[in-house]
Amino acid sequence: MNIHEYQAKALLKGYGAPVAEGVAILKADEAEAAAKSLPGPLYVVKSQIHAGGRGKGKFKELGPDAKGGVRLAFSIDEAKAHAKEMLGNTLVTAQTGEAGKQVNRLYIEDGADIARELYCSLLVDRSVGRVAFVVSTEGGMDIEAVAHDTPEKIQTIAIDPEAGVTAADIAAISKALELDGAAGEDAKSLFPLLYKAFNEKDMALLEINPLIVMKDGHLRVLDAKMSFDGNALFRHDDVKALRDETEEDAKEIEASKWDLAYVALDGNIGCMVNGAGLAMATMDIIKLYGKEPANFCDVGGGAGKEKVAAAFKIITADPKVEGILVNIFGGIMRCDVIAEGVVAAVQEVGLKVPLVVRLEGTNVELGKKILNESGLAITAADDLDDAAKKIVAAIEA
Repeated sequence: MNIHEYQAKALLKGYGAPVAEGVAILKADEAEAAAKSLPGPLYVVKSQIHAGGRGKGKFKELGPDAKGGVRLAFSIDEAKAHAKEMLGNTLVTAQTGEAGKQVNRLYIEDGADIARELYCSLLVDRSVGRVAFVVSTEGGMDIEAVAHDTPEKIQTIAIDPEAGVTAADIAAISKALELDGAAGEDAKSLFPLLYKAFNEKDMALLEINPLIVMKDGHLRVLDAKMSFDGNALFRHDDVKALRDETEEDAKEIEASKWDLAYVALDGNIGCMVNGAGLAMATMDIIKLYGKEPANFCDVGGGAGKEKVAAAFKIITADPKVEGILVNIFGGIMRCDVIAEGVVAAVQEVGLKVPLVVRLEGTNVELGKKILNESGLAITAADDLDDAAKKIVAAIEA
């Protein structure tokens, strides 16, 4: 689960991190009061969407010459004008895809005198099985280019979970970021509290880009991105309350209610599979035959008839889907249960696109019998290769 920048900063502020004053708004007419509540005279008006690259993004409705999704305002009137222009429009960034995301809220923040921009993130480094700081002196909007062109400028410092962030770790991070003076002193408190927040809130990612050194020498968190482990949200009602469903795909929200592993994609062949590895293989073979998957959908190993039916209905609700491939290898998951769920779903919502089903494993003959006797237009497949060929041929016919 992701949250907005202003929410992430509020969470970090609760841990003692240095963040600027700011106010989130939902309506353009709230901009004046928000700006007046800040010290000024420089304000930053930031689009709040769950995607990076906002500063370099472009609004669909405003033309190529319009400013991006993060704007400086040198007066309250300018902050008001930015808010009026940005709210309700669609921001397209490198991470949103061409569809973009509608800006439904803004964060108006007090400006900062920036001397240097740095990059700092925390994530789980699976190569060593530890939470690690990933840092670079090359912070700001071009960190992706740094990672691609000059990866040596990005350093990783893994943290021993038993010791926590030690003085040696702080020294290593500070050296990598070239911190000294007041910034070096701030580092002694900032990096341990970031690590504490990451662990206590079960984050999957905490990214501060940029972490700035201000002209007075002190550190400040200028931007913050957080992603949380969905499997641990039951422990964090305060984090769950920050969820903004308007930023999420409606199909993914519905899938989460059924505990389905579902990710919407841009293709035209819907996939329903049991097991993440089999799902990845299914998507790969669809691409091999020249088409694109419309989703990743793993119903899991112990799904019942109702869960299978729910998954099928979610897939068919996608208007981009021109064909559906069900690929099940029955181990714990029985093929007859899959067949019953598919039949129930088709009988309820109808079948307007080709459907190919490949079943193998536990109760496979019973599953095939249920499908064959359903009277529905379902094409059976012998194996995964046969299934992929048949669904591609069906939508090309």
